[in-house]
Amino acid sequence: MATNKFFKSLLFALMIAINLFSVCIEDSSAYPVFAQQNYSNPRAANGKLACANCHLNQKAIEIEAPQAVLPNSVFEVEVKVPYDVNQQQIGANGKKADLNVGGILILPDGFKLAAKSQIPDTVKAKNKGVFISPYSAEFDNILVVGPIAGKTHQELIFPVVSPDPEKDSNVKYLTYPMYAGGNRGRGQVYPTGEKSNVNIFTAPQPGQITEITTSEKGEANVVIVDSNGTKTSQLVPAGLTLTVKQGDVVKVDQALNLDPNVGGFGQEETEIVLQNPLRIIGYLAFCFCTLLTQVFLIIKKKQFEKVQAAELNF
Repeated sequence: MATNKFFKSLLFALMIAINLFSVCIEDSSAYPVFAQQNYSNPRAANGKLACANCHLNQKAIEIEAPQAVLPNSVFEVEVKVPYDVNQQQIGANGKKADLNVGGILILPDGFKLAAKSQIPDTVKAKNKGVFISPYSAEFDNILVVGPIAGKTHQELIFPVVSPDPEKDSNVKYLTYPMYAGGNRGRGQVYPTGEKSNVNIFTAPQPGQITEITTSEKGEANVVIVDSNGTKTSQLVPAGLTLTVKQGDVVKVDQALNLDPNVGGFGQEETEIVLQNPLRIIGYLAFCFCTLLTQVFLIIKKKQFEKVQAAELNF
């Protein structure tokens, strides 16, 4: 038993390592692993997903899933993360970059990621280069993906296998909720609480801008002096477009740059039914019996009409 737990933990650590490696390859700045490290459960009691704590802007997503599935069957859940592919974001280095996307899918207990051998070839082709992993060893029913290139992956496809109540007594033939989240672009807050460069930076005090200097890295240092002669400064990261100039008078919390955020996070929920095959068989049998009864009634009615016609003629 202890050996099985060791190998399970080792496998999960390997998945995280591969996920981090794929992040480096994509040169992106949205990391689901941050949520995995800081939240044991990504869904709060109020229904908010952990991703929304760093990606503050709201954007719509869509979720498509079957209305009902049979036990031990493989099906697809599709999370659509639409956006204008011509838009670009500010990278961590201050340069323009294409948007990346990521997603999270919270399945009912017992549902999990389908094994590679169970996934149809068509889905494998769609998910080429995409790595989907469980959120943790404890929650293998929660799946995460990303960050990946948004231009080619605005539709995130999760291959899922349903549980079998005959093999797992904790699973019942019921209707279950399913939650999904999708993000495009970088977040506004790091897990440490610090602002990223995808933000509006504001004046720390009212006063006049006496100096704006730019460093070798492209960062702008805006110096503000108030009416009492108190001097403060605000550092605006490289790549952001200033809306103020030297000599301008600003108010406290007035924006110093244009809003660079073009991304956002959205979440949706739906329901899925784990259907008992015997119910379907019973329903089909009922429909067949009903149809057969209707046919017999029509035949009997025709026979009765013929008898009545014959008696009238006699």
